[in-house]
Amino acid sequence: AMTNDHQAPPIIGRLAPTPSGYLHLGNAVNFVLTWLLVRRAGGTLHLRIDDLDRARLRRVYLDNIFRVIDWLKIGYDHGPSGPDDFLAHHSQLLHLPDYNRALRRLGQRPGLAYGSQRTRTSEGVGEGLVPLATPGAAWRAHVPPRAVVTFADAWQGVVSVPLGAEMADFIIRKKDGVAAYQLASVVDDLRLGTTLVVRGLDLLPSTAAQLWLAARLPETQAFNAARVQFHHHPLLTDATGQKLSKSTQAVGEAGVLAHPAGPVVVYQAVARRLGLPAEAGESLAALQAGFATM
Repeated sequence: AMTNDHQAPPIIGRLAPTPSGYLHLGNAVNFVLTWLLVRRAGGTLHLRIDDLDRARLRRVYLDNIFRVIDWLKIGYDHGPSGPDDFLAHHSQLLHLPDYNRALRRLGQRPGLAYGSQRTRTSEGVGEGLVPLATPGAAWRAHVPPRAVVTFADAWQGVVSVPLGAEMADFIIRKKDGVAAYQLASVVDDLRLGTTLVVRGLDLLPSTAAQLWLAARLPETQAFNAARVQFHHHPLLTDATGQKLSKSTQAVGEAGVLAHPAGPVVVYQAVARRLGLPAEAGESLAALQAGFATM
């Protein structure tokens, strides 16, 4: 057989939930889509829980992540076996030195980051500008107003995100001194060797911010669209056309787990997303079989 020196990198994907609310139908659809893509490619799937935001972390939300994965009957190859194992051995708090190293390097690059003490209410970029070393200051990335990030998306085709307009001077370090989501996500994906990222379309600006940020440091340059395959899928909406999110859930709602129809409601939603016939949504096995022929 012919050997190919330019073999595609192995497919390494991840489920990356945040324990800040009960997972909803949209989260579950993302899990199943990610699982299908990784399994079809014979790849490796990680469970990577984003728990840097300690203020919103609740034990019930952490438990819910594992319960939803079991309920969906999908598995993963690497990651915590349950909430206790997660907190002891997989929490993002264990990787703070990695994030801090990247933050320090970003802070050393002239003109890349600035300290900011502006509140959510004060408008205008640059307001409340302070040195990076100021205690209690957030760090913001200095994004040129006309910055555009263009990359090939496996689902959407070539996309161009006007980063300067959509994510002007996004936060890279929060006021408490901890890395913000965009930076931590890049560092985590590089640590896992992620080559497949499946996200909802609402996270397109986040992907652009992460690609832009990663390109600024030699240590993170491997996080790029040539090496990582992005799939941004259309969002699920409720009956009124509102996108589903944890914040729109009713108080006391148990998320997708409470759905009376069971996990088939998720499989059906995935089948629709993929344009598969309705019977492909009858079970996970049917979905996998239908997806294999796509």
